[in-house]
Amino acid sequence: MATRIYSCPMHPEIQQDEAGACPKCGMDLVKQPSAVSPAALYTCPMHPEIQQDEPGACPKCGMDLVPMRTSGPSDDDDNDDSELRAMRRRLVVAAILAGAVAGIAMAPALGLPLERWWPGRGWGWVEWALATPVVVWAGAPFFVRGWMSLVHRHLNMFTLVALGTGSAYLYSVVVLLFPEAMPASMKTAAGASQLYFEVAAVIVALVLVGQVLEMSAHRRTDSAIRDLLGLAPPTARVVRDGQEVEVDLASVHPGDVLRVRPGEKVPVDGEVVEGHSAVDESMITGEPVPVQKETGASVIGGTVNRTGSFLMRADRVGSDTVLSQIVELVGAAQRSRAPVQNLVDRVAAFFVPAVVVCAAAALAGWVLLGPDPALANGFAVAVAVLIVACPCALGLATPMSIMVGVGRGAGEGVLIRDAEVLERLEKASVLVVDKTGTLTRGRPELTDVVTADGQPSDEWLGLAGSLEQSSEHPLASAFIEGARARGFDLVSPDNFEAVVGGGIVGEVSGRAVVVGKRGLLEERGIGLGEALDRAAADLEKEGRTVVWVAVDGSLAGVMAVSDPIKDGASEAIEHLHRLGIRVVMLTGDAEATARSVAGALGIEEVAAGMTPETKHDRVVALRGGGQGVVMAGDGVNDAPALAAADVGIAMGTGTDVAIHSSGVTLVQGDLRGIVSAVLLSRATMRNIRQNLFFAFAYNALGIPIAAGVLYPAFGILLSPMIAAAAMSLSSVSVIGNALRLQRSRLDR
Repeated sequence: MATRIYSCPMHPEIQQDEAGACPKCGMDLVKQPSAVSPAALYTCPMHPEIQQDEPGACPKCGMDLVPMRTSGPSDDDDNDDSELRAMRRRLVVAAILAGAVAGIAMAPALGLPLERWWPGRGWGWVEWALATPVVVWAGAPFFVRGWMSLVHRHLNMFTLVALGTGSAYLYSVVVLLFPEAMPASMKTAAGASQLYFEVAAVIVALVLVGQVLEMSAHRRTDSAIRDLLGLAPPTARVVRDGQEVEVDLASVHPGDVLRVRPGEKVPVDGEVVEGHSAVDESMITGEPVPVQKETGASVIGGTVNRTGSFLMRADRVGSDTVLSQIVELVGAAQRSRAPVQNLVDRVAAFFVPAVVVCAAAALAGWVLLGPDPALANGFAVAVAVLIVACPCALGLATPMSIMVGVGRGAGEGVLIRDAEVLERLEKASVLVVDKTGTLTRGRPELTDVVTADGQPSDEWLGLAGSLEQSSEHPLASAFIEGARARGFDLVSPDNFEAVVGGGIVGEVSGRAVVVGKRGLLEERGIGLGEALDRAAADLEKEGRTVVWVAVDGSLAGVMAVSDPIKDGASEAIEHLHRLGIRVVMLTGDAEATARSVAGALGIEEVAAGMTPETKHDRVVALRGGGQGVVMAGDGVNDAPALAAADVGIAMGTGTDVAIHSSGVTLVQGDLRGIVSAVLLSRATMRNIRQNLFFAFAYNALGIPIAAGVLYPAFGILLSPMIAAAAMSLSSVSVIGNALRLQRSRLDR
């Protein structure tokens, strides 16, 4: 569905989907002439403020713009790949013609007497005929981008490419047309002037190689998002007027009733209204075991219905579904900028002008001090300096690593909001964790059943579970589910009564049942056995909630409930300690319960009875000590602390408020995801530093060599063609190193 876009007349980079005032100048935003879908908007990986409704080049850095929303399998692949295919066509033509012109130029060095076969300037005209389509047609995008960089006063790699190849080509044309007008300093000992058609053509071909590799790499980095988009089915089966009609997914509206058959994917988010089934939710939760769904259960779009057929009501469709929000989050994170990129931008702002100055200085030095033909050599050196110093590797170093790192995180269930989060997370030294729903499952379960002395069995558990069916206490469901799990059939109670602050009483199958605190039983004259009293005390010391049960006036036993520790929590805490991260538990729960959970997990620093305000203040105090603080939580009460931390990590199974207050969301709600997030941040930032080292070291070595510093001692002069190959190789090394993040094993 198209989205209406409003922009500022003074600052066109300001765009939003509703009317308002420009945050920069205060002018009213105006509606763009055409409504543009976010899926059709393109942006620059290095400058996300640049947005337009068609592909092209960034006016600031010259990089190819990428779609703001990755297309799915159902989109028009031809349109999606058109830019890449067009660049490949240019590369094929350029490679063939540049190879031919280079072969002609290098023939004398290979012992082929072309001049003897066709004397005069004939071969020069052949070189011109072969090189012109390469420079004028295949290299046209580079000259357009170079010109735009001058117009917008943002010099970039294409400024240097255009200057280098344009100078080599135009110089060669002048030499070919007016050979007699060339000064002696431009001629070899044989009296001929050097042509550089092969230099211009080969440089264009090599730069095209880098561009194709870059564009292909961008598509590869979208793989995680494409996999997510592929989870949504293209159609849905809507029930209308008693008939099932198959419609496009875009035609489903909130409130529609949908039929989901065995083996089909759930089309959108909603609620089961009829039927039951087992649904595979592993793509969201990571759990391989299908989840049983009954009437009233929620289902998520993209999950797979395994067994039964059911009807569901569509609640959230389109961009409101969980799957779409995950895709948007990952896409936005891939387009974001890490703070380290600001350093790269500052360097790049001075780099290109400095390279032009270096090229001019090298030209002057060779003309004044170099051997004959001094001007020809100086010109070749200047072109080599311009080409070898192209900062394409510098421009790719950070964005490529960010895109790959965020994409890999999405594939592992770690959703990262933006690149800054990755940089902050790498510096984390303290992890603050909530208990309920973060370290524990957040759902109390019946963990212990102790039968009183003299009782033949735990039959009383079924009676207690039956009585709890009429209770509204938050722990009632734990007793009910626990009794059913142990094989008891529950029945409806009679004469039910809730005793405020004490428990519940009633009759089940004609038997009098009392469930509650020990004081409730004592008030009714029911004696508490000494052995059972000790067992109850031991359970309470372990942080469990103990409930006493009596049947027909006699003590039956005690039941204990607790919030079980999540699977993998102990492993995650141990791993975090090995990574040098200090773990602190802040919880609003009771001291005994908090200490019990902390002891089981090996957490030494614990603060219980915390309010949202005191959690927030504690996080602020830790940050004030100069430590990188990460906060992990899942509830509304955790939102202030999540927002106050350097990085907030929310459980994907938690509340929307917690998720919106965080920088990282763990889709599976598994604490081991924090370990993955930390390792991923460290690997990504390490990869960025490696890329920046490659880029800077390459230029630090390449520019002096291209300028001819090795010539006096070794007689080595770098050909502009070799310079172009080295420049492309630097980009390939950065791209390859970034893509290595997709498959490399994180340092554990």
